[in-house]
Amino acid sequence: MSDDHPLREQMQQNLASFKPNLLAQTDLKRASVAVIATLDDTGDDPAFIITRRAAKLRGHAGQWAFPGGRLDPGETSLEGALRETREELGLTLTGDHCLGQLDDYETHSGYAMSAFVFWVTKAQMTPNPDEVAAIHHFEIASLDRPDSPELLPGPNPERPIIRMHVGPVDIHAPTGAILHQFHEVAVKGLATRVAHFDQPDWAR
Repeated sequence: MSDDHPLREQMQQNLASFKPNLLAQTDLKRASVAVIATLDDTGDDPAFIITRRAAKLRGHAGQWAFPGGRLDPGETSLEGALRETREELGLTLTGDHCLGQLDDYETHSGYAMSAFVFWVTKAQMTPNPDEVAAIHHFEIASLDRPDSPELLPGPNPERPIIRMHVGPVDIHAPTGAILHQFHEVAVKGLATRVAHFDQPDWAR
C-alpha cells in the first residue's frame, strides 16, 4: 500500500482549492478534531475513522465523535488535532499527513471546532479506554446514499438539525455536520457549507 491512492490525490486537490470559513470570535473556546481517511488491509477500500466516546466521560458520553478536544494553552488548532489523535487513539500523525482544513463549526457548548482532514496509509491504533469506547471504520463510499444527510426540524426554521446515516448508525452534528462537509468538499469537490446546520440539544 502507498500514499499515491487516487482518492488521496483527489481529496488533496479538492481541499487545496477550498477556502475554509474560520471563526475568529475571542469569546468562543477552541477545539479541534481529526477526520482521518485510511485504507483497510487490502488497500482497496478507503475508510474514515470515527469513535464512540467512553460511557464514563462527563461530557458527550457514548456519542459518535472524531478524535479531538479542547486546545491546550498556546496550542494551534492543527497541533491540537494531532495531540488529541495521539492521546485518544495512540496514532501519531504529523502535518505531512494533513490534506487540508474544513470550516470551523460553532457548537451549542460555546466551542469553535476546527476540522482537519488527514490521510494515513495504515492506521495502527490503540484506543485510550478513558476516552474511547470503540474505534470504527466506515467505507467512505458508504456516504453515497440518497437518505443522507437527513434534515430534521429544529427550534430555528432556518437551521435544520443535520443527521448522517452511516451504515447502521445515525450521527448528528457537530460530528455529523463535519462528516457531511468532508464528503461534499474533500471527496466530491463541492464548496458546501455547514454552519447553518444545527445540532440536537442532547449533543451539547
